[in-house]
Parts: sequence; C-alpha cells; structure tokens
Amino acid sequence: MKREKFDPHFVKEECEKYVKKKGGLAFGIANLESLEQIAPQGHNPTSMLPKVKTVISIGVGGGTQGSWSADAKTLAYIGDTETMAYRIAYGLAFFIESRFGYRAIFVPPDMDPEKGARVPMQSLKLHAEVAGIGARSMAGDILLHPEFGMMYYASVFTELEMPPDQPMAENPCPHPSCVTLYKRTGQTPCQKFCPVECLSGSIDENDQIEEMIYDSHACAEMSQQYEAIPSVLLDTLDAKNPIERGMALHGPENQVLWYKLSIGAGELLSLCYECMRVCPITQTALMANPVARGAGMRQKIVEAEAAARTEHNIEQESDKIK
Repeated sequence: MKREKFDPHFVKEECEKYVKKKGGLAFGIANLESLEQIAPQGHNPTSMLPKVKTVISIGVGGGTQGSWSADAKTLAYIGDTETMAYRIAYGLAFFIESRFGYRAIFVPPDMDPEKGARVPMQSLKLHAEVAGIGARSMAGDILLHPEFGMMYYASVFTELEMPPDQPMAENPCPHPSCVTLYKRTGQTPCQKFCPVECLSGSIDENDQIEEMIYDSHACAEMSQQYEAIPSVLLDTLDAKNPIERGMALHGPENQVLWYKLSIGAGELLSLCYECMRVCPITQTALMANPVARGAGMRQKIVEAEAAARTEHNIEQESDKIK
C-alpha cells in the first residue's frame, strides 16, 4: 500500500503539540542509530518494531510540591505519575496511525518475561536520555531535567520518519549545592538521606559525576514489592510454628501487600522517593512546581508572541525600505 508523504518536521511538530495538549512536559526524538548501537540485541528498537524509523520519548511531571512535604508512607502513594505518561504515549501511537497512516506502537514499560524482574524489554530511560529530555544523576541513575526536575517517561515507536534531537549538552546533576556538600562531607544529599544507603559515587575535580553506584538490590528490598513478596513467602516457609506463620502472612505490613495485589494498585511497585525529596534539582527546577510551571508556560507564550510581533514589525519596515 502506497503511503502519503509528509514533511518530517511538520509531523514532529504535530506530535509534540498532541503530547503537550494531553499534559506532557517534554518531547524528544532519539537517534535510532545510537539506540541500535547502545541497546543490547533483543532490547533494541528494531527487535520490537522491525521497520521502526522514529523513537519518540515523552516526559510527564512528578508529584505536586505538597507531596514532597508529606511523610514517607504518603509520598509512596502520591508521588507517582507514570501511568499518565503511558496513557499519553498510548494515545500518541493511535494519533500517528489515524492522522498519518503509518504504523506506531506504545512501547510497553514492562520487564522481559524471559529475563526476570530486572531487565526491561526496552529501556525507556535510554530513549529519553538519547532524545535529550533527561540526564543521568547521582540518584540511582534517575534522569533529571534542568527545567522540570524528575519526570516519568514513556516511548512510542513508529515507521514514520522524524528528525532526531540531541542529548543534553550539559548534565544538571550534580547541583552546585550538592557539590558543596560532597566536598564537605563526601556525600551528596541523595546519598546522605537514602534510608538503605543504596547510593554512592564520586564527583570529579570539574564538579561533574565521576562515578555513580546504585545498589538496586538494597533499594528493591525496601521499596519494590516484587522483591518483598518472595521474602514474605520465604519467612512463611521458615516459620517454626502456626503463630509465626500467621504473622508472616498477615502481619500489618504484609497485609498491605495482599491488599495492593487484590485491587491491582499501581503503587505496588512504588519507590521511597527520599533521594528526590532532598534533590535540589527536583525541588527548585523552574518548571518542577506545577504552579510555577503554569506561570512559566504562560510567560513563554507571551515571550513567543512578543518575538513574533517584533519579527513581523521588522519585516514590515524592511518592505517599506525596499
């Protein structure tokens, strides 16, 4: 079937408009060749969509400013907006197919069923990094954006070609205040306040990330319930008597796990967020605060309109001179 040809730049603009209209904050196109070289075989874009031409990455904001002031157990429930990213990406795939007639897929954020709970089918984080809408941080490689702080990411693959973006020229992490604390104490805020000490690393003489070490096992044992549930079952099997066995299965903390499973709660795989609670990039980024973001977006519109008027006036003056 012969497909209609579209201007790649026009298509990109239309897709970005769709994402922003639906509540997305960041939009970028990752270089397909780079992803094919970096991602392991079986986890590269063409392994999922053989004729893929474009890898789209979108980012949505995290919790409200109020959520960061809540206690840890509350934050675990309300600091997560990743399902919004997936919903926008899913809609974008349908938008591309209905508007332009080219195949597109929402990239599932799930683990590879043949590889276990630690290997995703596709690295959404890699897509975002190469697309230039996030850079790896000292906090367990969480991606950070200088304007939006921490975001959640989703991806779309399509056979419709669009021009790629470049990765960020400068990493916002570490923040100058983090460098100051590191020089004084040997730790950044995210390292210092991690409840299970799963973060470590170093900053070089140029105040850039030299090494980042993330103990994902320590983090997961506390905050990822796909690690906690097997532990509960092991404790149950090791119980010496019926009372211990009952406590292992029905203790107050473990009851929450069964509750989440029974209702399909999205927070089943929640993080503790303490590293982001003390991250100055997340907390002070110009557009990280939803209220400031609205004001900032409006200011950008005003500036763009003013620039357009100025350009129009210059053109008119130039025509008069001619």
